[in-house]
Amino acid sequence: MRYIPLTDADQKAMLGAIEVQSIEELFASIPTSIRQSTRLSIPSTKTEFDLHVFFENLAKNNDGLSSKGWLSFLGAGAYEHFIPTVVDALSSRGEFVTSYTPYQPEVSQGTLGAIFEFQSLIANLLGHDVANASMYDGASATAEAVLMALRIRARRRIYVSKGVHPEYLEVIRNYLRESDVEISELELDTSGRTIVPSLPKGEVIVVVSQPNFFGVIEDLSPIAKAVHEGSGLLTVVTSQAMAFGALKSPGSQDADIVAGEGQSLGNSLSFGGPYLGLMASRMEYVRQLPGRLVGKTVDRGGREGYVLTLATREQHIRREKATSNICTNHSLCALRACIYLATLGERGLRDIAMKNIWAGNRLRKKLLELKGVQPLYTGPIFNEFSVRLPISTDAFLSRMEEERIFGGISLSRWSLGGPNDLLIAVTETKNESDIDKYVTTARKIV
Repeated sequence: MRYIPLTDADQKAMLGAIEVQSIEELFASIPTSIRQSTRLSIPSTKTEFDLHVFFENLAKNNDGLSSKGWLSFLGAGAYEHFIPTVVDALSSRGEFVTSYTPYQPEVSQGTLGAIFEFQSLIANLLGHDVANASMYDGASATAEAVLMALRIRARRRIYVSKGVHPEYLEVIRNYLRESDVEISELELDTSGRTIVPSLPKGEVIVVVSQPNFFGVIEDLSPIAKAVHEGSGLLTVVTSQAMAFGALKSPGSQDADIVAGEGQSLGNSLSFGGPYLGLMASRMEYVRQLPGRLVGKTVDRGGREGYVLTLATREQHIRREKATSNICTNHSLCALRACIYLATLGERGLRDIAMKNIWAGNRLRKKLLELKGVQPLYTGPIFNEFSVRLPISTDAFLSRMEEERIFGGISLSRWSLGGPNDLLIAVTETKNESDIDKYVTTARKIV
């Protein structure tokens, strides 16, 4: 479908219909102090033909990894996992392809039922009382979790670990840039775990990641204890929800709010999205959860049914009482995660998670045996880790690509390391021969 913007005449007619003289008058209720005063830094317009050529050229990059003999060891929030065929088969049924907001429960029982099951599975996975009906992606879910914490504890400063995904942190900063909330960063020790110093007296808000951006597994219990001794809130975020098939859930380690990315649960890489935001919390904070919540009830005849129990966005309740402007949930991505988790079950998810641990630790051990390769951090890992090479990552990755291997991501991309620092991810899609090929190729290069 073509996008045809409104003409000046169209705008004038619409303004006249609502008896407003100008666009400026239309938005007069918005204080000038919070308006964007400069033009957004976005590309200029293109003709339809130029757009066609642009996307045609972009599509040429869509070579499948396995079909072309490539091996990918990329991670940093987007992971290559095996997706059982049943996930595609069920989620592509016509009933789900056009799923949208289930405003009318009497005709949306299937969709509401699937979302309820998703909520139940995610609450169990993250170890909390309640989970919402999914969000946009891990970054926005993390920022929404921070806003939720600020509603519960009205503080003017939050503490964010340097182990949180840098792009998630950037979204947090963007959400808070018009507020008077300050962000302080918590350092990592030599193992890669978050150092929690003596926090100020009173209620504080701390945000850490599990596993963290560098792949290190955090010890959450002492962090939670330190935070709660000051009557604070601990928010735990994750970009690799798969990890909780093997690791203790954040909720079981006393995290108050958990948020993050669910892409690893049955959703493909898809060149960047759409992805799946997760959020769960203690029941006492349920009315501060953004998005929507599906509940299970009975009708007048005693039959089970599903309804939107809480929907705290502006469209449903008075604006001043709304917790978020989140407009929808990623229903189809949530459905895929639901099918994936239900298919694997607790034992299957644990088996997959343990394969990730085995693969990540095996490659790490073998690489550290190479001359000049050093660990950036020494702590225990899930399936991702960082190393310091004896040569630049640019040179290393270029040589690896000559052998059809995507060898990782340079940490200098986010200014989180030097020119020789590399982040590598390994999932259950890599067998022993794949790992040996990586090591053999790396040995030749370094």
